[in-house]
Amino acid sequence: MTVKEVTEKNLPVTFEQDSSALHLSIQPNEYHTFTIQYEGIPRDGLIISINKYGRRTFFSDNWPDRAHQWIPCVDNPADKATVDFIITAPSHYQVIANGLKTKEITTGNLKTTWYSEKIPLPTKVLAVGVADFAIDHSGDINGIPVYSYLFPEDRQKGFRDYKMAGKILAYFIRKIGPYPYEKLANVQSKTIFGGMENAGAIFYSERSPGSRDIEELLAHEIAHQWFGDGVTETDWQHVWLSEGFATYMTHLYMESKYGKDTLKAGLVTDRKKIIEFAKKRQTAVVDTTVKEHFMQLLNINSYEKGGWALHMLRRQVGDSIFWKGIRLYFATYNGRNANTSDFRKIMEKVSGQSLAMFFKQWLETAAMPVLEISTKNENNLLSIEVKQTQDQLFTFPLEYTVEGSADIHKVEIKDRITQFKITTAGNTGVVNFDPQVNLLGEIGIKQ
Repeated sequence: MTVKEVTEKNLPVTFEQDSSALHLSIQPNEYHTFTIQYEGIPRDGLIISINKYGRRTFFSDNWPDRAHQWIPCVDNPADKATVDFIITAPSHYQVIANGLKTKEITTGNLKTTWYSEKIPLPTKVLAVGVADFAIDHSGDINGIPVYSYLFPEDRQKGFRDYKMAGKILAYFIRKIGPYPYEKLANVQSKTIFGGMENAGAIFYSERSPGSRDIEELLAHEIAHQWFGDGVTETDWQHVWLSEGFATYMTHLYMESKYGKDTLKAGLVTDRKKIIEFAKKRQTAVVDTTVKEHFMQLLNINSYEKGGWALHMLRRQVGDSIFWKGIRLYFATYNGRNANTSDFRKIMEKVSGQSLAMFFKQWLETAAMPVLEISTKNENNLLSIEVKQTQDQLFTFPLEYTVEGSADIHKVEIKDRITQFKITTAGNTGVVNFDPQVNLLGEIGIKQ
């Protein structure tokens, strides 16, 4: 993109442009309003393409820091601003963007559409979509209009699938707090992601209508409207506050609709992914080693391990305190930025617990517990030894049940080796460890 001119109050402003940035010389604490005229074909950030039906489409695709490829901006999650989009396109296209549509004027073969977003947004979730769309207004949830934008060929199955967004939105409003934006549009798109949580205008893969995981995908991206969009991480190392939250909130929505076994199954699947990922890459969830190329942070740590940390936090503080903390965290930082420490302080405030060790070992440590458990049954007395085989010791409760009883027992694990005994009279002496799926770690039973 080539900058042609920069002006302020119709007067030219001296500027320099290199391959990655536009440089303007201003003094600290000065306030300026610049008009920047530029043109060209974006290298990235705005995807000009052809959809699966051969129709021409235009979609922004900014995550993580690709917005500066097509709009002048400070391309960092800490820089949030309100935004207006004024888009002129051939009149047969429909236009979607952040905020509410305030005006639309057709002149000849061209149509100009105005959108205005009043809530400050990070650049990663700025949205513009221009395509031939079929549009459905499926209803309002708590006064929030819910729309579906589908390629015309997919309108029937797409409207059916995307309509689930209303119930998902209602669930999160009830559990977290008011929806941050003035509309929710779910948009079939042509970008590089399966789903992208653009504020108030979520973009989904063009293959999403009819997909098996569409409900979970919708829940994940809608959860982002609160976490990642409303409350945005201060920097990329804290991206789990976006992706881990959306991952776990999806599990909680699915649990509310389909029951606890659905949550357990999801956590078991995620735990397997986390263990396999750790064998290939040993980094903490809050990953301070990544200084550039932030796309690599879209990994199992940020999503599944971050979600698992929230699950264990929920179990530690209890359901009511967990949700109280989630609601306070959102209410405190909505429209602003927060980091992991900010979230910890909120949870400490509502729980009355010190959570420094919890956050350090589950979010700031690359390792996780690897347990070797041996049992020996003699004279109706079962001797159990739990050994932590990883280098760094963890502190956590280990839950277990004894076959023949539904009672959940806990033993505190904090040393290299923990030994305890239980009476087995009247049962087989078979012990099931972590029956409720509440521990992130590997458990091996030594025979």
